[in-house]
Amino acid sequence: MSKIIDSIIEKAKRLQKTIVLAEGEEPRTVEAAQTIVRNKIAKVVLLGDEEKLKAMYPYADFEGIKIVNPLTADIDDYANTLYELRKAKGMTEEDSRKEIRKYLNYGAMMIKKGDADGMVAGAINSTGNVLRAGLTIVKTKPGIKTVSSCFLMACDNTAYDAQDIMVFGDCAVNINPTAEQLADIAISSTATAVNLAGISEPKVAMLSFSTKGSAKHEFVDKVVEATRLVREKAPEIDVDGELQVDAAIIPSVGRLKAPGSEVAGKANVLIFPDLQSGNIGYKLTQRFSGAIAIGPICQGFAKPINDLSRGCTSDDIVAVVAITAVQASQN
Repeated sequence: MSKIIDSIIEKAKRLQKTIVLAEGEEPRTVEAAQTIVRNKIAKVVLLGDEEKLKAMYPYADFEGIKIVNPLTADIDDYANTLYELRKAKGMTEEDSRKEIRKYLNYGAMMIKKGDADGMVAGAINSTGNVLRAGLTIVKTKPGIKTVSSCFLMACDNTAYDAQDIMVFGDCAVNINPTAEQLADIAISSTATAVNLAGISEPKVAMLSFSTKGSAKHEFVDKVVEATRLVREKAPEIDVDGELQVDAAIIPSVGRLKAPGSEVAGKANVLIFPDLQSGNIGYKLTQRFSGAIAIGPICQGFAKPINDLSRGCTSDDIVAVVAITAVQASQN
């Protein structure tokens, strides 16, 4: 694992947060849960049938792991809360009792009610299903309307050593964000940079194919407006845009293209204008430079929920649980 993940795991050990693993009967999840508890990274709740789990995994050590079965648990309080949240949308009390038995909804309600600190899922569920449970039950942070994602790019041991760690957002969730959504993504990514990546002085670049009016297009206008909104909503953030990526990260180019900018040439948080550029950008950085891409990390929820790749390993789940635990300490 990279230095940043090692650091996050050490933080998680000190925090001892309770994280729900909603896909508790899935083999990689069971393996990860044992590793997490054995190494005291976090407290774990597995959602699943305890008898089934012990029959499926006879050699697994479930000591110290709490197992909750949403199909047999007392759901009155959780179902009532879900009904109150969704009755204006047409949900009936009977519907709420059915929906809360679903593992993702049950896990989300656990953190909504304070019975756990965060949730991790996605090994066998789609990103859409994981995020939908969070948006329905946990909702977004005050002042933020957009759930987004970012990657921590560990750049140590690469040719680009201006930053050990950078944050790239959004690279996995919002396909064509509006200016308002881009502003939310920038604000959330800045918080992730400080609280998770340990970046003490985030410099946020709103990326485009234009720098300071070098090109005219509605795509550029969106980035300019997003930059204005970040400054309006979070004036404490050191942000600039629109900036081309070379102007954002190369000091000599930044001085030439954006003289006087406090961000140009120094950026460590890169906000991409859409999902295509974000996804391409992080993968190019990963493949060409050898940087380690950690994520996607979900951000913007009132309490942390993180989505896994369906191709994840048990080690990936351990790392995401540690990330979720550290995020939970900031709520």
